[in-house]
Amino acid sequence: MSEPTPQSVLLSVDNGIATITLNRPEAMNSLDIATKELLRDIVQQVADDDAVRCVVLTGTGRGFCVGQDLKEHIELLHSGSSEALFTTVERHYNPIVTALATMPKPVVAAVNGVAAGAGASLALACDMRVLADTAGFNFAFAGVALAADTGASYHLPRLVGQAKALELLYFPSTVSASDSEALGLANQVVPAAELAETVTALATRLAAGPTLAFAAIRQSVAFSSQHTFADSLANEGEAMNRTGASADHAAAVAAFLAKEKPVFQGR
Repeated sequence: MSEPTPQSVLLSVDNGIATITLNRPEAMNSLDIATKELLRDIVQQVADDDAVRCVVLTGTGRGFCVGQDLKEHIELLHSGSSEALFTTVERHYNPIVTALATMPKPVVAAVNGVAAGAGASLALACDMRVLADTAGFNFAFAGVALAADTGASYHLPRLVGQAKALELLYFPSTVSASDSEALGLANQVVPAAELAETVTALATRLAAGPTLAFAAIRQSVAFSSQHTFADSLANEGEAMNRTGASADHAAAVAAFLAKEKPVFQGR
């Protein structure tokens, strides 16, 4: 009797924190079709779950995620199943990264090891990236003669500037954790043994925060990157009206007057 195949993406939810763990350590958490489909479904599930107030994306083993599973990629090319490859951006990568980048709650990448190709792109779509000191980024697309995908062309220039983004994409090499922090790719670098504890503390703080306000801030920052100053001001006004009518705002005002710490319910 064969052993059951471990699930390639794990989900745990605790105290409002959904932790999504890529679980193909033997393949450096590379993304085959089955994994991409499961990851897409799980990310969309937590995005829609009002009980989830913060999401953490991480990996098992030595890698965070090295992007496309090239072993499967080659097999599909040689078997004449290339259609599966050339529809994967629309069917898998775009929905996954869209859900990560736009869900109405904070998202943290706990980068436990190398993040390459689409794996690096997924990390960039998160609000914050905490890196183990043994981790790094490699924007590997040009190394296999492919265009950038999974939002890399959008997020990378916004983090490091257009010129540096093109350099990183044209000449792929692994950017160390310390260099990632200096470039603005990482919010924080910690010893590998402290990554889980650090991310748990950060996620706990975010999950206890004013979720609607976080969502409005996240959406406003994204909106402003593509709109004029005047449009951004109008969008801020609409967001202020929504959050101003929230229960969390009322709780915060009452706590301020009572000189107490507010307790937010995320609504």
